[in-house]
Amino acid sequence: MQAPVVYITRIETFSACHRLHSLQLDEQENKAVFGKCNNPNGHGHNYKVEVTLKGPVDPVTGMVMNIVDLKVFMQKAIMETLDHRNIDKDVPYFKDKVSTTENLAVFIWNELQKHLPANLLFEVKIHETEKNVVYYRGDFQ
Repeated sequence: MQAPVVYITRIETFSACHRLHSLQLDEQENKAVFGKCNNPNGHGHNYKVEVTLKGPVDPVTGMVMNIVDLKVFMQKAIMETLDHRNIDKDVPYFKDKVSTTENLAVFIWNELQKHLPANLLFEVKIHETEKNVVYYRGDFQ
């Protein structure tokens, strides 16, 4: 008999600042594209990140993954790297990438993949604000 496949999600929150600014655009273009989010001093968010795993329920433990282990992986991949940081200045990945929430979701996905067992990560969802949400499932085009 096959094990049932279940989705589990853990949520963390972190605070960070950033400036939406592309090195491929001049100052005027950056202001036109990013508006007030291009403020030279940046701006901050209280991000909420939901990490969802998808996998079979282990017949012995009854879990897809021990949620305590997932908490540890999220601490390493997300909290230690991003909480109370300037994303553009403190995270080398964003040296040449615009620190949009879309790119942040990809970054978090990649960092989590370094810690999690293969094929468990299903989705990274980031709430930048109450009204703006981005999710990434490892897709490429």
